[in-house]
Amino acid sequence: MDKIDSRILQELQDNFPLSERPYQIVADRLHISKEELWDRIQLMLDEGVIRRMGASFDSNKLGFRSTLAAVSVDSELVGRAADIIGQFYEVTHSYLRNDVFNIWFTLIAIDDNRIENILEQIRKSLCLESSKVLNLPMKRLFKLDARFRVS
Repeated sequence: MDKIDSRILQELQDNFPLSERPYQIVADRLHISKEELWDRIQLMLDEGVIRRMGASFDSNKLGFRSTLAAVSVDSELVGRAADIIGQFYEVTHSYLRNDVFNIWFTLIAIDDNRIENILEQIRKSLCLESSKVLNLPMKRLFKLDARFRVS
């Protein structure tokens, strides 16, 4: 990773233009061709430096509800559980943990009823007791500004 890659990351995270041709604007700011910009972005995606590119909206301000949820499943059911949980487009992140509650995930849905409905579908699909599914709705928001910095 060189200085140009570092500047690309900063532009993509901090100063992405709202324009019909945003990548051309970024390339112009960096004094490189759009083709070089695309090649460098693709390489960073391939190497895992960039994991996701897309807009991030404040779901709370849009009227949605969110929760942190977890399930406790036997180790041989982890793959099946991950597949079931991952089928819901409202699931934004999921994590495997080495604990009693071993799959944690976040849900963002239109309302609390939809969240409860999803968790109930997951519980029934995995034949879990209610005590094996946690619903930890957000009470207070702590937002981290997780941005990649290279000096």
